[in-house]
Amino acid sequence: MTAVDVSFRYFGALTPAQVRALNDAFSIYGIRRMDVDETAQTITIEYDATRLTNDAVAAILRRCRVAVGEQVVPA
Repeated sequence: MTAVDVSFRYFGALTPAQVRALNDAFSIYGIRRMDVDETAQTITIEYDATRLTNDAVAAILRRCRVAVGEQVVPA
């Protein structure tokens, strides 16, 4: 397993439905950890790079109806 962190900027406040969808994303094989920074409006996800890619993680966020912006360097 190769753990990788990727951060994306998101737009707007997260709704309760989006938060539930993000919580459900943990059932996706390869997602290990998720941190939301509401102040910086970023979501950092640790994932298994042998299972997923940065593009796949962005697609997962979009399926959670999160308006994903550019990828940012994790702080």
